[in-house]
Amino acid sequence: MKVSEILEVKGKTLYTVTPDQSMVDAANTMAEKDIGSLVVMEYGDLVGMLTFREVIKALNEHNGSIGAGTVRKHMDDHPITVTPDTEINEVRRIILEKHARYLPVMNAKTLLGVISFYDVARAVLEAQSFENRMLKAYIRDWPAETVD
Repeated sequence: MKVSEILEVKGKTLYTVTPDQSMVDAANTMAEKDIGSLVVMEYGDLVGMLTFREVIKALNEHNGSIGAGTVRKHMDDHPITVTPDTEINEVRRIILEKHARYLPVMNAKTLLGVISFYDVARAVLEAQSFENRMLKAYIRDWPAETVD
């Protein structure tokens, strides 16, 4: 299974912010949309990711207040990306080794979407469920042995 297959199932909805937007606005968007990440875009290019991890760090840095800073100050400005052709097992390795919960999917310089830890787990579970159903059907339809 490849990242492109996960994106097909997930859909194309993508939420973005600019680096100069306030952290308050970004956090409000994340809360309103019930999402864990925002893609940070500037002049049509991916320049970073803002996830709940960076929001929590900002809260900690400002003693429980998000502060008056911008997204640029807190975003991850070197997010790990994958391509549509990246295999799911490679994505799982990246997620585990890099502690990445959200991965932008890039085709050259074009952002195609973002996949999350949840999206990957769901895709793997669905693939395993499909295999289990096929195996059970195969076993149920096993031809009876004939004795000669």
